[in-house]
Amino acid sequence: MAEENINQLQQVMRDKLAALQEDGRDPFQITKCDVTHHSSDILENYDELEGKTVTVAGRMMTKRVMGKASFCKLRDLKGDIQSYVARDNVGEEDYKVFKKADIGDIYAITGEVFKTKTGEISVHAAKIVLLTKTIQVMPEKFHGLTDTDMRYRQRYLDLIMNDEVKDTFIKRSQILHEIRTFLDGQGFMEVETPMIVENAGGAAARPFTTHYNALNEDRNLRISLELYLKRLIVGGLEKVYEIGRVFRNEGTDGRHNPEFTLMELYQAFTDYHGMMDLTENMFRYVAEKVCGKTLIPYQDVEIDLGKPFERITMIDAIKKYANIDFNEIKDDAAAKALAKEHHIEFEERHKRGDIISMFFEEYVEEHLIQPTFVMDHPIEISPLTKKKPDDPSLVERFELFIYGREMCNAYSELNDPIDQRERFAAQEEAFAAGDEEANHTDQDFLNALDIGMPPTGGIGYGIDRLVMLLTNQPAIRDVILFPTLKSLESK
Repeated sequence: MAEENINQLQQVMRDKLAALQEDGRDPFQITKCDVTHHSSDILENYDELEGKTVTVAGRMMTKRVMGKASFCKLRDLKGDIQSYVARDNVGEEDYKVFKKADIGDIYAITGEVFKTKTGEISVHAAKIVLLTKTIQVMPEKFHGLTDTDMRYRQRYLDLIMNDEVKDTFIKRSQILHEIRTFLDGQGFMEVETPMIVENAGGAAARPFTTHYNALNEDRNLRISLELYLKRLIVGGLEKVYEIGRVFRNEGTDGRHNPEFTLMELYQAFTDYHGMMDLTENMFRYVAEKVCGKTLIPYQDVEIDLGKPFERITMIDAIKKYANIDFNEIKDDAAAKALAKEHHIEFEERHKRGDIISMFFEEYVEEHLIQPTFVMDHPIEISPLTKKKPDDPSLVERFELFIYGREMCNAYSELNDPIDQRERFAAQEEAFAAGDEEANHTDQDFLNALDIGMPPTGGIGYGIDRLVMLLTNQPAIRDVILFPTLKSLESK
């Protein structure tokens, strides 16, 4: 629709509003509406509600005026409901206002539930009240809101026009509810930890920085929840979890948004095997509760969350999919030579463990479609993880992959304060050598470890990716209500 035509229509809408206000019918003076039923309540319980009086409220999505009687459809949280509006039932003045209604106006309708001659369940209006007057032209009904950038920028409009979008975010809320229900049933305690921190540690990522005026000090937005939650394990809270936003100063793509929802949990007196069991049980539980099944359609495949998840070491996975055995690659020089042979780029500071991780990303990840725990990572890429007793070059860590994507990351947590100091020192060296994502030393966290942390299993889940899986959405922006976008002014 041409911009000039839109401007003309908007002016007509404003004129209608002004006329209503002059007539003492200003909809914005109405403060409440006693809704008795949503659309689905009526559609699903017609036998009980037939002939009974209900009050529904919602946005008018269609209107068909036929002289002294008309039909319209209101859209509320749970769907659409038709109403039959006749002048002789609602009164001449209210019907006159209704006839001038625009698509997008919000109405309350009170009346009896009945079926039309065509069998459509409807509300026979006895009273109709304009609650909110729109002064913006709604997208054309047959083509809807399809511009992707506009959908993300004007999510409110996206939710109005696209039922499947609304369903996705309702399901997201259900997923979070069921996660909490599951963990609460396991004896976990939900906590909250700081978002603005001195040291943004616990992950390999660049933080956003800010300045705290009152203290005249620079601060970071957290990139992880880990280090504060471990302090609580030291303090004797044996099972803790947090669901919260974290912030990583990186680009955006189908799987990444700089601001995203992370859940981390920590459990004393267990290890990464315990975290695998908990994860498998939780994914299965949430799928059953939210989707009603454990065989989940995702894009072009079906993901089976009902079967036991595969468990494989990172080195064995590389051997399986790339036919390369890093057990035979003993030192950094041999690993770098192998990387050159396979055209895998690396930096001089990288070690054997870093190159193992690069080979895994290059040759393995895309093959991990069904749920797979990849275990026993190199120590170089796991600065907060306990070493494997039988091979100190590896750590007790796993990542869960589904559809080639990392879904969570878990450790047997490092609780040796002397070892942790050495790992932080190595991270500081890596930062000095140019690794902007390296961890910095957190002295207070080291002090907590000096006091003593019991053997602990910990894990972090990307909530947005789990929602993508369970709602069959291809991109992370489709499951974040307001994703990060470049401002219109700078485009």
